[in-house]
Amino acid sequence: MVDIGAGDSDMGPDDIAIIREVYDNENAHEAFELELEKALEAGCSIIVVEPSRLGDETARWISVGNCLHKTAVLSGIFAVGTGLIWNERPYLCTPLAALSLLCTGLYTISWQFDPCCQYQVETGTDKLGKHPALAGVVPASSVVLVRKDNSRRKILHTSVSLLATAFCAWRIYDTYK
Repeated sequence: MVDIGAGDSDMGPDDIAIIREVYDNENAHEAFELELEKALEAGCSIIVVEPSRLGDETARWISVGNCLHKTAVLSGIFAVGTGLIWNERPYLCTPLAALSLLCTGLYTISWQFDPCCQYQVETGTDKLGKHPALAGVVPASSVVLVRKDNSRRKILHTSVSLLATAFCAWRIYDTYK
């Protein structure tokens, strides 16, 4: 376990980083952000963020990325589904495919290369109890980030979006040729 607030920077992917809420100067929030960046770039398996403002900002950023991912996948699936059900009306599936492509593009531009997208917010106390190193360490107001492999997720939403776009383009071409 690495207590980031103590200034230790030797972190690895198996470490648990704890960003302590210690206000020792007027630039404390910037120091918290820097500590979070170090932990994210080191790829720590679990990051505990004690400062509530930073934890809330990080949790919102992750939830917006999750929303874009889910919207891209669901609208892409519904685009193909509506294109198959109402095959004589390709204009019904086109807006859904466009939404899927737009969400995938936004995710790719804004989230794909951000190290924060490799983490999910862990909210269940039962799941946190599975990590013995966190027992009694995590305050209730903390945000806990758990590193997850998201490569399949990126491939899924990109594939679904491209498939939906190609399918709708083919439906429009086939209808108006």
